[in-house]
Amino acid sequence: MATPPIDSHHRVWRRFAAEFLGMALALVGITLYFGFTTDHFLTTANFLMIANQIPSSIFVAVGMTFVIIYGGIDLSVGSVLAFSSAMLGYCLVNLGLPLPVAILGALAVGSGCGYLNGWIVTRWQLPSFIVTLGMLEAARGAAYLVTDSQTIYIGKQVEVITTPFVFGLSYPILIALLTVVAGQFVLTRTSFGRYVVAAGYNEDVAYRSGINTKRIGKAVFLIGGLLTAVGALVETARFSSSDPNAGIGLELEAIAAVVIGGTSLSGGRGSVVRTLFGVLIIAVLRNGLAAAGAEEYVKRLITGFVIVAAIILDQYRQKRS
Repeated sequence: MATPPIDSHHRVWRRFAAEFLGMALALVGITLYFGFTTDHFLTTANFLMIANQIPSSIFVAVGMTFVIIYGGIDLSVGSVLAFSSAMLGYCLVNLGLPLPVAILGALAVGSGCGYLNGWIVTRWQLPSFIVTLGMLEAARGAAYLVTDSQTIYIGKQVEVITTPFVFGLSYPILIALLTVVAGQFVLTRTSFGRYVVAAGYNEDVAYRSGINTKRIGKAVFLIGGLLTAVGALVETARFSSSDPNAGIGLELEAIAAVVIGGTSLSGGRGSVVRTLFGVLIIAVLRNGLAAAGAEEYVKRLITGFVIVAAIILDQYRQKRS
């Protein structure tokens, strides 16, 4: 008698447990540790504060996930965020444009920077590390130019973006979670997502299979730039101002979240949902260390250790597979 096939529900559960349960347990473990070792950590107010602080990190990390799965890297996201924020403030304050038009201007800046990165990388087959390092400097300089190296104070006009909608949660966290769902769907259930994975796994084989890898490359960097601009809108609304120094170090935070989430730095494998867990782990870790009264150097040391440990684990997983 033939062996009956394994029930599909069991397969789905095993796959879910393998991909997400470990990340969820790590997040719960860190949360409980700081809850028992610090005061006022396990409170609704603290969790609301974390939830309302992380949307911009989620947007940027989702875009970075697509870029890294493709086999690239984007070091310019912090500067592009500052440039997009500067354009939003310039349109609202200096030009007196209505908010919707100013938002379109900021999104155009982020998308344009992302597309330019992708076009240069694919046109001349240059390492994305070098190209986006150049954009890091250029976009930061553009942010200083637009703001005249001064913070542009906008005021209440832009605060509507982060208005709380239920239980103290703001609209950006809801939109960020929907972006994660949409990103995971695109990555796992569409031809574009499969092409991104294929190009990241082996670009030459993907090209020989009929995939336009250059178009895919431009698209993933465009997605990264667009989502970075969305993050800029949230950051500008949070502080009611456009700061040309905003986003410094954001690229390292985004890459760390993606790597902690298990996306391979060599490309061809990753998950947007796991990236969300990476963002949450970093946010809870930093918040918990701050609640414990840790010095800045201690927070950086521990965060750096977690990132290196995640990279080592990624290499171990690749060798096993």
